[in-house]
Amino acid sequence: MKQVLLTLFFLLFFATAAFAKVNINTATAPELTALPGIGQAKAEAIIKYREANGPFKSVDELNNVKGIGDKILENIKNEITVDK
Repeated sequence: MKQVLLTLFFLLFFATAAFAKVNINTATAPELTALPGIGQAKAEAIIKYREANGPFKSVDELNNVKGIGDKILENIKNEITVDK
């Protein structure tokens, strides 16, 4: 019984984590690379842009990052946030 409860806990934990949005104002490179279409180079570009320009005010501002175009932004828009 204990094993079943533990398994259920982990399943619920990972299911919740799968639906959590990535905050592009605080995300690390590994968190950013978990997004579809974002590799190491784009993750580093996002972080450099954020360091140079301050926090993103909207997810659409991600379009200003070199290498992030409309298609990538459209693919990840529902998976990212700028919440503080």
